[in-house]
Amino acid sequence: MREIEAALITEAVKKITMEAGVRLEPDILEGLVSARDSETSGLAKNILELLLVNADIAAREKIPVCQDTGVAVVFIELGQDVHINGDLGEAVQQGIQAGYQEGYLRKSVCDPITRVNTGTNTPAVIHIELVPGEQIRIIVLPKGCGSENMSGLTMLPPSSGISGMKDFVVRQVVNAGPNPCPPLLIGVGMGGTFEKAALLAKKALIRPLGKHHSRPDVAALEEEILTRINEQGQGVQGLGGNNTALAVHIDLFPSHIASLPVAVNIQCHAHRHKEIVL
Repeated sequence: MREIEAALITEAVKKITMEAGVRLEPDILEGLVSARDSETSGLAKNILELLLVNADIAAREKIPVCQDTGVAVVFIELGQDVHINGDLGEAVQQGIQAGYQEGYLRKSVCDPITRVNTGTNTPAVIHIELVPGEQIRIIVLPKGCGSENMSGLTMLPPSSGISGMKDFVVRQVVNAGPNPCPPLLIGVGMGGTFEKAALLAKKALIRPLGKHHSRPDVAALEEEILTRINEQGQGVQGLGGNNTALAVHIDLFPSHIASLPVAVNIQCHAHRHKEIVL
């Protein structure tokens, strides 16, 4: 049994929250470079270059990549042989609050009815999964709502099949237009129940950019949908070109014989996320 102090978790969450706000992961930067180099539109190529310059300035100056510093979504894989001295949930919330305060990150969380800002960017949305081992893996995903607002979920009849799923995903992205700040990362959750499909789509976003699903048939679907999306021509920031999306990530879960839930979680080009293992 491993003992971990709640204060250590708070400090770790604060650290990666601050880092996530200002520094994009290498795979995202590589994806933007690849998009720039393959772009056929001169305007879109110029915008992609500016996005890379923006990311470089943010990392060097330690200032936010984007003014929308998002709602903090936290994924925790909690080893079953870990004992936490303190309150795990409260430790994470304190870490998020401290990270946004000390990192000078905009606080955007408010009451859904009164719209009064909480002033701390908490509460964060926390998902905890119990796993074997003596470690805690924590992933912080600050989710901006320009892209989040363009996401969607549908309960398809099974007769719609794979064709219906593909059409829904492509339509969701096309209808979003420039609002989610393309080029995009598309997370797709297929199967399970209403809430499981949405969670699958969100978790699909934190897979390394462009890493295909382990099942060959699903990997082929990811490539096919990505190609279809980019053929629509919305392009970077909705101004045309061949790079509307950088990747499509699909995750699956068995569903009821009478149901086919499909969720699409759209992520902007500023795909900020960091993780730490304790």
